[in-house]
Order: sequence, then C-alpha cells, then structure tokens
Amino acid sequence: MKIYFNGKLVDREDAVISVFDHGLLYGDGVFEGIRTYDSLVFRLKEHIDRLYKSADAISLTIPLNKTEMMEAVITTLKANKLSEAYIRLVVTRGPGDLGLDPRKCKKPTIFIIADKIALYPKEFYQKGLDIVTATTKRNLPQALDPRIKSLNYLNNILAKIDAIKSGTAEAIMLTHDDYVAECTGDNIFIVAGGELLTPPTDVGALEGITRDAVIGIARRTDVPVFEKMLRMEDVYGASEVFLTGTAAEIIPVVKVDERVIADGTPGKMTLKLWDEFKKLTKTDGVRY
Repeated sequence: MKIYFNGKLVDREDAVISVFDHGLLYGDGVFEGIRTYDSLVFRLKEHIDRLYKSADAISLTIPLNKTEMMEAVITTLKANKLSEAYIRLVVTRGPGDLGLDPRKCKKPTIFIIADKIALYPKEFYQKGLDIVTATTKRNLPQALDPRIKSLNYLNNILAKIDAIKSGTAEAIMLTHDDYVAECTGDNIFIVAGGELLTPPTDVGALEGITRDAVIGIARRTDVPVFEKMLRMEDVYGASEVFLTGTAAEIIPVVKVDERVIADGTPGKMTLKLWDEFKKLTKTDGVRY
C-alpha cells in the first residue's frame, strides 16, 4: 500500500506523523471520506469543496489548492491500482508544541489513504439494520458545529459506544432538546405520508455528500422531499427509515429501539432511491 504523505507516496509503515502533531494531540484538523466506483471518484469536487470549507471554519490554511488536492487523490488511487476504493483524506494542523496555540504549528500535515471498506455486512442491505437512540447527546452547533468535518469525533464515538453496548451497529443522536440530528456516522431519512424527510443540517447534522445526492434524486424523480425537525415519535411511526453516508451508501433501517418500522422490511422508496443512487455512481464524479 502506498500512502500520499506531504507530497510524496510512501509505504504504509513509513507514513508516520509527529507525536507533537496537533491532529493527534487535540483532534485539530479536518478530513473527508470519499468513494470510488469502477475508476470514478464519486463527487470528488463536492468532497474537496467541503474539505476546504471545514478547514476555513477552523482557520486552517491548506498548502495545496483544490486542483492539486484532487490530483493528489487520483495519484494515490493509481499508485494502489484501485478501481473500487474508500479514500481517507486528512489535513491536520501539523506539528507544534504541547500547548493549544495553533500558531505554533508551522506546516499542516496532509495524508491520503486509499483502501477498501465494507461498513456493514451485505445482509444488512437486504434485510435492514436494527439501531437505537444514543444516550449521548449531539454537541451544540454553537459550541462545535457538526457541519465541520473535523478530527474531533469523540461526540460520535461515545454515541457509537452506546450502539455497541446495545448490540446494534448504529445509534441516532438527539439534540439537547431531543430533536433527531443524525446517526454516529450517517445521515437519517424517514418516509412519512409519502414524503421523504430528513433533519435540517443546522439542527446538528453533517452536510452529507450522499445525503445531498439522495435529495437530488428525490427531486428529479418527483418524490416530495423536505428538511424537517423530527422527534423520535416521527421515526417510530415512519413507513420507512434509512441511513446515508459515503461508506454506508444507502442502508435501510427496520427496527429502532426494539420498535419495528412498518412491516420490518426495507421499503419501496428506499429501494428505489438505492437503485437510482447506484446509477449516479457511474456518472457523477471524476474518472481516472
């Protein structure tokens, strides 16, 4: 495996960062998870745009421009001879000292990993997921905006631990006032009254690339889709529930907090959107 590391391709064991890197010490940095399908990087421009938006939000200047960053992603994929891959692109504040002051970090660290990923077993896509509501609340957007895809993921990890303890693969995170925000690593959608609904991002959800793709598909196929504040009662009473994410893609949910959703099988709208999404992954991106 070859890793892109600060402008060079190095072997996996040589991709080593300093113990003084503020990405390691404080989670001070940003990242993107990106998918490729048959040598097409899905929505690469949108991922890179979001990376730079996140970096701007934390006053982190990336030493490459967007075109150079996209070229670095393609270079890494070609070096590893991967046509189907998951890419982890990370930019940290870089090495500094033991204090918090970001001015002590003179040069950001950039690395890109291209590998394979299977977030959920295939059977979950066919039969659906069981998930729970996390006891861990979503961070207040005014304190740490979840729309910033930062390396500080402890809030999500604690909620993931809630899922693990319950014996499930995912957990819904609620806001401090008990509105649905998102899951630990995925956005959430429900179908109710023939409408496709998802929480607005300003409630505390990431502006997901797959989320945006699904909304676009719904609009093109005349499915009424709306951002709406949701309570858990809305989720329990939905006719369909599914999650979206770069690694997860579109995965149905059939049980939440031991409550069966509708008839307990993946719904028609979920399957329709999944079919349309697969078509999109063949055309919407950068070929290499």
